[in-house]
Amino acid sequence: MGLSWDLGTPINTALLVYILYSVQKIVFPPLPDLAPKSVPTEFKDGYSWMPKSHPPTLLYQTYTPKSLSKYDGKDGGRILLAISNMVFDVTAGRNFYGPDGMYGNFAGRDASRGMAKQSFALEMLTPIDQPLDKLEDLDQEEIENMRGWIEHFSNKYVICGKLVENDAA
Repeated sequence: MGLSWDLGTPINTALLVYILYSVQKIVFPPLPDLAPKSVPTEFKDGYSWMPKSHPPTLLYQTYTPKSLSKYDGKDGGRILLAISNMVFDVTAGRNFYGPDGMYGNFAGRDASRGMAKQSFALEMLTPIDQPLDKLEDLDQEEIENMRGWIEHFSNKYVICGKLVENDAA
């Protein structure tokens, strides 16, 4: 007696459906459900989705050398510096521009001459009670140097104001 395969019988049809279902589960396994079950609030390592506090809002304003000097980061506050009469908030770079940073002497000051001449010396800074440095004695290479720093700062930090003479504000 030979075996015959007849899909007309209910048992054979049920077995065929079961075999096809099992093969489909092996060949095409179910994808994991990647959707979160709830809205995440924190990672295991402590990363918070929301900042602990909102950073202070920056308003574009006019600074004088005297008013800019308050933002030197010595009190743990904001750190601003100016290059070519543009004032940048460099607080995010506190390690560089803070009181103990490599460029700490530029904090709260007009850093144009120092950046142009690639010098961190204190004599590169104009005293805050004197007129702004016009930078008329810079050569073309130093001007290009300063423009490079302006481009770098513009891409990395927020421009939060302009620097004007002490008696102009």
